[in-house]
Amino acid sequence: MNPITTSVPRVGRYRWAICALLFFATTINYIDRQVFGILAPEMKKLFSWSDTDYTDIVFWFEVSYAVGLLTFGRVLDAIGTRIGLAVAMVFWSLASMLHAGMASILGFSVARFLLGLGESGNFPASIKTVAEWFPKKERALATGIFNAGSNVGAIAAPLAVPWIFINWGWQWAFIATGVIGFIWLIFWLRIFRSPEEHPRLSPAELAYIRSDPEETVEKVPWLSLLPHRQTWAFVIAKFLTDSIWRWYLYLLPLFFSSQFKLDIKSFGPPFVLIYCLADVGSIGGGWLSSRLIARGWSVNAGRKTAMLLCALCVVPVVFVTKVQNMWVAVWLVGLAAAAHQGWSANLFTTASDMFPKRAVASMVGLGGMAGAFGAMGILKLTGYILARTGDYTMLFLIAGSAYLIALAILHTLAPRLAPAKL
Repeated sequence: MNPITTSVPRVGRYRWAICALLFFATTINYIDRQVFGILAPEMKKLFSWSDTDYTDIVFWFEVSYAVGLLTFGRVLDAIGTRIGLAVAMVFWSLASMLHAGMASILGFSVARFLLGLGESGNFPASIKTVAEWFPKKERALATGIFNAGSNVGAIAAPLAVPWIFINWGWQWAFIATGVIGFIWLIFWLRIFRSPEEHPRLSPAELAYIRSDPEETVEKVPWLSLLPHRQTWAFVIAKFLTDSIWRWYLYLLPLFFSSQFKLDIKSFGPPFVLIYCLADVGSIGGGWLSSRLIARGWSVNAGRKTAMLLCALCVVPVVFVTKVQNMWVAVWLVGLAAAAHQGWSANLFTTASDMFPKRAVASMVGLGGMAGAFGAMGILKLTGYILARTGDYTMLFLIAGSAYLIALAILHTLAPRLAPAKL
């Protein structure tokens, strides 16, 4: 039985329509982000790139993503999510289409830089929207649902991009996917308002959304976040684990291409399975902690129990380079992807557990920036290792151990997930 239906009767469900908009925005975000990775084996052949050339190009996405996350968090706190997410969508959709006009390493690096700058607005805006539209006990579930859009995008890309590439050419893969963002924009601008201003939100649902204790509305200076242990608990955990997820997005097509000789025509079924499992993990991880909290567990115990289970489920991926059967490798990677998304849904929500709504977007921006720096490091390390050994074993060992290390640090710095005293 659905715990939301039983515990919150006759309240209304319009907040879930807002969650659906965030889900589709995140889907588009990941479709646009994935196009280059899916095309990577073909682009390497077409432009005679080495592994180092490829990792150098995607490195610039992470540079701008780090800068953009830090900047967008503050912008969103100032101008709000409605305008902020709309601007971000337009910017990254145009940047995605710009790839079609590039033909050099420099050109693609510029396009990836601009794409990262625009895409950096999605998660701070989405987390801030969840904090505005959901009470604390539902935030992990809502985050898990919209975050599942990343997996739907990652499923759609390996199905659509190879077909577009084969029938229309690589340039149209970037153009066609970029256009989708403008369709979403129409619905966002027509539907979204703040809860207090929304004509379709019932008074009962607004009261439910605002059922948590009142928070101060004073603006939180960015520098005032840095002295707090809660800030560093969140930032370090994002540094260690966001980098692994982004590494999967960039390198899994190359790994399966080199390890199991897959070409672009064969990417569909393995990657659909991997990201379907990730979808289950995203929603399941958010549901688990929300369910535990609804049953009387503390927020701290509910969140960290779910995160521990996810961290343990990542560990088997360290063996993926030793298996001979491709589908065994797919299931190992799929389990790790599911566990990451369950982990991520809960980790995102700890920002709104520990900080007031006015600071949430800035906190998510700081954490995302840290994740981007982590991704920069692992991309450079990947280029170095592959250029010298061509072997992925050490890289998957890092991927399999990062989450347990991150959870230990998070628990040490924020043992009770207590709200920061700003």
